[in-house]
Amino acid sequence: MKKAVSFFLACLFLPLTGNLLFAQKGNHDWAQLYSVQLFHITEVMVTDVASPPVAARIYAYTNLASYRVIQESGATFERTDFLTFSQIQNQVSDLPLEPIASPEFSAVYAMFLVGEKVMPSGYLLKEKQKAWQEWGLKNKLVTKKNLEQHLAFAKAVADQVLLLAKTDGYTQLTALNRYTPKEGEGFWYPTPPAYMAAVEPEWKTMRTFFIENLDDFAPAPMAEFDLTKGSSFQIQLQEVYDQGKNLTEEEKLIANFWDCNPFKVEFSGHMAIGVKKISPGGHWIGITGIASQKEELSFAETAYIHTLVSLTLHDSFVSCWKAKYETHRIRPETVINEKLDPNWKPLLQTPPFPEYTSGHSVISSASAEVLTGYFGENFGFLDSSEVYFGLPERAFESFFQASDEAAISRLYGGIHFRDAIENGVTQGKKIGKSIWDRIEKL
Repeated sequence: MKKAVSFFLACLFLPLTGNLLFAQKGNHDWAQLYSVQLFHITEVMVTDVASPPVAARIYAYTNLASYRVIQESGATFERTDFLTFSQIQNQVSDLPLEPIASPEFSAVYAMFLVGEKVMPSGYLLKEKQKAWQEWGLKNKLVTKKNLEQHLAFAKAVADQVLLLAKTDGYTQLTALNRYTPKEGEGFWYPTPPAYMAAVEPEWKTMRTFFIENLDDFAPAPMAEFDLTKGSSFQIQLQEVYDQGKNLTEEEKLIANFWDCNPFKVEFSGHMAIGVKKISPGGHWIGITGIASQKEELSFAETAYIHTLVSLTLHDSFVSCWKAKYETHRIRPETVINEKLDPNWKPLLQTPPFPEYTSGHSVISSASAEVLTGYFGENFGFLDSSEVYFGLPERAFESFFQASDEAAISRLYGGIHFRDAIENGVTQGKKIGKSIWDRIEKL
């Protein structure tokens, strides 16, 4: 496993036009190839500092483009075609396209075409498109004679997916009212050190792929703001404060491993420096790729599970963000600095949005439900998703072990109260289970 992961990481740094050894005994390592190409999408997102919900949306549409190419090419899937029951069923129609020799080639190219349009710095993918064409010709996925046919196939699917993206509510977000923090005790407002404005306060208006009624996945009520000694809120506040002052080295490692904060800022004198980090969804996309490679999935199955996880991530963020901007709950750092200790700082930088529920808890638990449904219980893996960003690998015995660690990491990091974590886990599991149960019933 370590050898496979090391090879995967090495490929991330090699130019696509170089001598990549994707072929083994005449067969391409499709799961690895897919992960390497998808990482180019991640790189652009990191450059753009995409917010967690926006990053999940980008993964959803870029992976959906790949999946649709495979689907339109007549591939059959081990489980089922989830487009037969998702909310996009009636908005995605079959395309009258001629068969192509390499659906895999067109699938990756469609991914790049969609990524180019849905990200501010998507133009950076143009060189990846060119490199992919060169690699495809060199490795005989396509020929000079049928290259244009494959590019046209990819463009037709990408255009369809982009049309779908244009109607999901994203372009309307800027026209909605700007967020104004609520007045009074217990409500969120910008936190140090950057004091950034609230991120995506109207994300609840986004169209979901699977969830039909967001209220069905609302979290349990949070503890009311109450500083009276012995109240639920006061006990949780004291827990965050005490935990932050007595962290073990292992707890610090866990918190940093799951930080995934694209907004992290470090200061040097009067200069603010942004720190490049993967998004929470990006971490779970990385885990999906690692699992796909371990199982040596076909290209079709790799595209399938990446797309299913991506759409699950998107819906989970919509659900979580709805809760955040309906509760407007204050962050631990703000209350602790005002009421307990003005010098206390959390290990992690507090993200710029309300506290309840914990986004990591929701999206990690939802992802773990879907991945466990697909790969099975007790699926062990070595998580190398953060190596590119300077953090060591971590071994997990199951997806749920990983998601539980991601959830509790927010307490270690000092940025969430316990009920936001525990109720977030329940919220996420309910979302993931509802999606997987519907697939299993078909």
